[in-house]
Amino acid sequence: MHRREFICLIGGTAAWPRSARAQQRTGRVYRVGYLAIGSREQTPHLAKAFEDGLRSLGYRVGENVVVVYRFADGAMEPLLALAADLVRLGVDIIVCGNNDATAAAMKATMTIPIVMTNGADPVSAGFVASLARPGGNVTGLSSEPGDEIYGKRLQFLKEALPNLSRVGVLWNPNFVPNQSRLRSSQEAAQALGLTLVPAEARGPDAVGQAFATMVRERAEVLVVLSDGVLFNARGQIAVIATRNRLPAISAVREYAEAGLFLSYGIDLPDQFRRSAIAVDKIFKGAKPADLPIEQPTKFELVINLKTAKALGLELSPSLLARADGVIE
Repeated sequence: MHRREFICLIGGTAAWPRSARAQQRTGRVYRVGYLAIGSREQTPHLAKAFEDGLRSLGYRVGENVVVVYRFADGAMEPLLALAADLVRLGVDIIVCGNNDATAAAMKATMTIPIVMTNGADPVSAGFVASLARPGGNVTGLSSEPGDEIYGKRLQFLKEALPNLSRVGVLWNPNFVPNQSRLRSSQEAAQALGLTLVPAEARGPDAVGQAFATMVRERAEVLVVLSDGVLFNARGQIAVIATRNRLPAISAVREYAEAGLFLSYGIDLPDQFRRSAIAVDKIFKGAKPADLPIEQPTKFELVINLKTAKALGLELSPSLLARADGVIE
């Protein structure tokens, strides 16, 4: 048995408790497929947030609802097979962690409802017809608040380093939304008088070379365009960024917790928690085609003071006062 398959059986059909099997005989037991590009070890808090969301709506996880987990361990290649496996098991809904997982689920089924937890620009990605009326078997939550957030991240870096001029950008071109994200970042950089130094990393093995490129091109700070692959490698990225004395920012708190200087963006566990609302509505008869895509409204700035001190940065009181979270 492959490692990822063994891990994913935890919480899956093979691990159904007796109470769940008894419930299945006497009443409805809903089965939710949970498809993620990341690993279970890297994202236990996200799975927990989703299950907490179900419990808050009155579901008893392991009794009247069972979550069947499938993780791709930071690689895109297994997603199609994992999605097909969930379809074969006959799950009632598939909950997807990001665009790559959603695309794989859509290839596996056109009938089972799919709920996105953090879909990046789902209209442009072709997942839904519109945010208001998705029109197919996909609904859920979007992770993209608009182009202005890319300028905001650059502003935070410039506030910490007023003489900033050159910004490294670590990005994975295999993640399609990153193309438009990079363009938005370039436009924001131009408006702030900054020069971007993009460096590609399609997987963890390419991160070191990408950093070498940015250092050679005299990047002074780093922006990480997050995707499932780089999210899974966030600890590695944080270590190399600090070693090269590059203050770094990315999209979600988990990057700052891993050691990046800053994060600014959505509350990712909250997205997973709220995705349970769409699951509940579908269980109660709603069609994904009619459930509007929910856009993010909650954003947080997190500062890792330990990293700031390691980099020799002195932060202004105004920047610290605006932080929603400080890691010491």
